[in-house]
Amino acid sequence: MAYIIGVDCGTSGTKTVLFDESGSVIASKTIEYPMYQPKNGYAEQDPADWSAAMINTIKAVLAESGVSKEDVKGIGISGQMHGLVLLDKNNNVLRRSIIWCDQRTAAEVDEMNRIVGRERLVEITANPALTGWTAAKILWVRNNEPEIFGKIAHILLPKDYLRLILTGEYATEVSDASGMQLLDVPNRCWSDELLTAFQIDKSWLGRVYESCEVTGTLTKAMADELGLCEGTIVVGGAGDNAAAAVGTGIVEDGKAFTTIGTSGVVFAHTSGISIDKAGRVHTCCAAVPGAWHVMGVTQGAGLSLKWFRDNFCMTEKETARLMGVDEYYLMDKQAEQVPPGANRLLYLPYLMGERTPHLDPDARGVFFGLSAIHTRRDMLRAVMEGVAYSLRDCVEVFREMNVSVSDMMACGGGGSSPLWRSMLADLYGCDVKTASSKEGPALGVAILASVGAGLYSSVQEAAGAIVRTDKVQSPDPANVPVYEKYYQLYREIYPALKEQFAKLSAI
Repeated sequence: MAYIIGVDCGTSGTKTVLFDESGSVIASKTIEYPMYQPKNGYAEQDPADWSAAMINTIKAVLAESGVSKEDVKGIGISGQMHGLVLLDKNNNVLRRSIIWCDQRTAAEVDEMNRIVGRERLVEITANPALTGWTAAKILWVRNNEPEIFGKIAHILLPKDYLRLILTGEYATEVSDASGMQLLDVPNRCWSDELLTAFQIDKSWLGRVYESCEVTGTLTKAMADELGLCEGTIVVGGAGDNAAAAVGTGIVEDGKAFTTIGTSGVVFAHTSGISIDKAGRVHTCCAAVPGAWHVMGVTQGAGLSLKWFRDNFCMTEKETARLMGVDEYYLMDKQAEQVPPGANRLLYLPYLMGERTPHLDPDARGVFFGLSAIHTRRDMLRAVMEGVAYSLRDCVEVFREMNVSVSDMMACGGGGSSPLWRSMLADLYGCDVKTASSKEGPALGVAILASVGAGLYSSVQEAAGAIVRTDKVQSPDPANVPVYEKYYQLYREIYPALKEQFAKLSAI
């Protein structure tokens, strides 16, 4: 039996999973680490923490499994995107990594737009300049820490720093590199135009691979440290969402996934590049060679339900504690007792502003249609439906871009709710499924490594053999027209309030 290791370097911790060639979990281990916030809006992590967590989780899963090192055929790495790792000529880390959720770079985003132009940036990188992405962080270091900038010899993303530790190679792959805003996304290579415009030395950047290509092999020192064979392959891997797509089988046209975590993500595969010039959704290279993905984000998805739970569901929380069940399960049962449309009550989930489709940091949450007949139960149902409407907004943008969605997987905490899945099926007009494996990104990069190791001939073949469906929720023909009426009304509310949101923000 052949085995593959999938490493997922996340924000809260690194998780390593050992899989057999059929995708079954043999052993799993997670090690957490801190995030540093030296100022309001700043977010940093120490790459040494990622490295230690990777090494120790790999050693732990090998020890737990008892698998022979000769049977481990490859390693795939997934990681949080957009993080900036700066190294000097001796591979010393020059400063803590500025990670994806850091928001210090507003001035640098303006600088990027001024130097290159917003439209040209979208043409090359498929996305507008963004504060959380890597290029703006490089410019921030140049503008604010010139002594550090002067020592730069290498720039890597978080997972690619781990690759360096494993193999000694400076490399990245297309999905994660897409989030740097230095990659020519349509042509899947570094943009000389942007590197020149931003005065970034191309030699600082690693070689760009496809996600399932072999980027290097374990050094003798690292193989001895981990208890693996020298020469074990390490493939490109993928950014976290691209890896999760592979791990849930989103590797062909028509396939997509919805994640309801704190934020909500709708992610669709496309074999032809499609760019939204308005910048409402992100387009990046997919982890499938020669393909791309589009991704819409709604800021306050699971956050809306958590906010409602924490402020209005004390009874459910106490009852759940006494029953030994999840409070969200009881909230589902309450919301199920309310008909679609929540008795003519609509909710806009803009607690943290919005990204798709409105790109408006001033947008705020709204209950629309509230009357004396409404109960807490109606409001709960309206919150869940409002999040589903906002996710449908993402799908509508995809349709404008000629990206089809006919097969949807549901992931994240919200994806475990049968009621939420039924709302999504009714609003999307297609089946909404769950995957039998919950390993997501770690499984995705293990699939990529299995292709790199020659266990499968393509990502599609590997995903087809390994990814299995658990539950399937089909649209309810009676509910579809009801939801369509409410959704069309929902779409009218934000434009009617946009001006007022801005005025509220200015008070």
